[in-house]
Amino acid sequence: MHLKSIDQIGFKLLLFFIVLVLSGCKDPKVNFYDKSLHSKKLDCLSYKPKNSNEIDKYLETLYKFDTNCPSRLELSYKSDIVCNSSFNAADKTLSSFPTAYLKLEVFKGFNLQYSYYVDLNSKPSTSDIKEAFDRLKKDILK
Repeated sequence: MHLKSIDQIGFKLLLFFIVLVLSGCKDPKVNFYDKSLHSKKLDCLSYKPKNSNEIDKYLETLYKFDTNCPSRLELSYKSDIVCNSSFNAADKTLSSFPTAYLKLEVFKGFNLQYSYYVDLNSKPSTSDIKEAFDRLKKDILK
């Protein structure tokens, strides 16, 4: 083999891995702030929607929330996020830079017990909420 063809193969392989890393899917980030939740699941959750839109109302249909439960679920999301920082120029150019996020957090009093966060490439939908809440149920609910 010629040295030139080895350089071309190496360059193409390097470029492939860079594109693969930058365009990888955005996996949810899950944090257990209360480590006991790994073994002792919650019996209940309370939830009081902040908005009366489709996403907040849909979340209410996924579980029988208990208004008297000390552990409360909070939902936050945002779409149409624009980042003008030149620091992220490579990510914006070479991958699908997220334009939205979805976050579910469980608190007991003022203490954060659990969080689920995911970057999205479009406005959060009911299927995104269902996927997030299904994960939360699997992780911390009986």
